[in-house]
Parts: sequence; structure tokens; C-alpha cells
Amino acid sequence: MKISSIIKIAALALPLVLTSCGSKKKVVSGPVTMNAETRERVDFISSVQENFQTTKFMTSKVKFSVEVGPQKLTLTGNLKMKRDDVIRLQLMAFGFVEAGRIEMTKDYVLIMDRINKQYLKAPWMSVDFLRNSGLNFNTIQALFWNELFRPNQVKSEKQSLDSLAAYNIIESGDDMILSFEEGKMDYSWLASKETALLKMANILYKDRFNGNTQLNWDYDQFERLNKTLYPRKHGITLTTPEKEVKLGMTMSYIGAESEWETRTEISNKYREVTVDEILHRFMSL
Repeated sequence: MKISSIIKIAALALPLVLTSCGSKKKVVSGPVTMNAETRERVDFISSVQENFQTTKFMTSKVKFSVEVGPQKLTLTGNLKMKRDDVIRLQLMAFGFVEAGRIEMTKDYVLIMDRINKQYLKAPWMSVDFLRNSGLNFNTIQALFWNELFRPNQVKSEKQSLDSLAAYNIIESGDDMILSFEEGKMDYSWLASKETALLKMANILYKDRFNGNTQLNWDYDQFERLNKTLYPRKHGITLTTPEKEVKLGMTMSYIGAESEWETRTEISNKYREVTVDEILHRFMSL
């Protein structure tokens, strides 16, 4: 269950909601026009966008912590990302043997069980939740890169002023909460007033029949990566009607190595399996 929790979070990144405490003052909500007040709000969101990463690669060794109810697990691995191309998580057993790999591209999600030589490779659109909610590779990429996004966004790029004006903004102490709704989805981000850095990303998938699913993605310990800052610590909490899973990712360094293969070749020695089969194997590690 512990390893499968990592896979579910990293590969599917199910949605979440922002819950915040303290007094709040509403700044702007609902339909907006580009008047002077709106322009001021848009300027702040634009400053959030200015913190977008300018490097094409991000790599690091990672310490993972997983908590599912009373069960806890700590393991190591690697995170490798190439902007607009691939996100790869490698999970290590005993500190030096690759036990599993999760690879996400614009076209597919690949989950590999190295120990039992099994794999699952599926296009994003074959996952009902992702297709129905508008989440795609660019959304998941934005969460990993600590960036603002819009659902169904086809490119990793800064949004237009008109698009920025559609966000609602709530002031909360030293922070600003950016949010908008779309269908069954609520999206929220917590940004520092002073630095305009995103401190938290939140998404809520509302399902009145089966219960809500929510994901909370915290960012901390920012360090310089090229011209901007990147969070070395990620705290992820996935809450479903059945359970809560907590995943921590702490990076030992923040690098930008580019000399690595961005696609995994699947040997003919590997057997393709279903989701249930591969998760059952990972749970036994």
C-alpha cells in the first residue's frame, strides 16, 4: 500500500482543496473587468508568473516519506524533469537498486516494476478522471515545477492578461489566495505577498455521489535554480472518501543535469500488466 500510494499520487495526481485559517478579506471575485483595481490584482498574478522556472532541466536525489494511516515508510530515489517533455521518478530499494519507475510524458504514463519485470503504459486520455477533469501532463508538470496553471492548458507558458483577470483573489495575512472554479473542479494557490512565490497549490474534485477528492501540495525551503527559486521540499496530502495519504519529497540538491535519456526503453523481457497487478507487486516491496 505504501509504494502504491506514491505511484497513485505521482502518476495520477488526484485533485484537492485549499483550507486556510485566520481572517480573510475578499479582494475581488466573480466576473471582472480591466479597470484600475483589476489591473492591480492582475499585476500581482503577473509577478507570480515571473517566478516561473527558466531552466529546461531539473534533477535531484530525493528522500521520500510516505504515511498511510498508522503505516510509515521512508525510501530514496531520483527526480528528473525536462520541461514540456517528461517527469520521471525512480524509486530505489536498499538505497542502490532501482525497484520502480514512474515516467510521465505528454502522451502517456508509464509505471515499471523493475524487480518483477512488469510494466503498465497508458495514454492520459484513457484515465477517466483525468479526461473528465481537464487535468493533463501540463497540469501535473506545473505542480512539480511550482507554477500557476489553467486546466486544459496545452502549453507550459505564461497566461494572457485577460486570463489572469478571471482569477479571484483573497487576502489572508501575509499571503494572497488565487482561485477559480471550472465544472466540478476548484483550483487554489497560496502566494506570498512579498515574494509572489507559490507556497501551496490546491485542487478539489467535487463528487456529490461518491464524495470529494482533494490534493494539497505544499512547497518549502526555496533555493536558487538558474534565475529563479525552486522549492527543495514538497509536502503532498491526498484525501479521498476512503483514506488519506501523505507523501513528502525532500531533495538533497537542486541541479539541472541534461545528459540523461528522456525516454525509457521497455525490454521484451518485461510483461505488460493491469493497474491492479502492478500495484499489488509494489505493495509487497
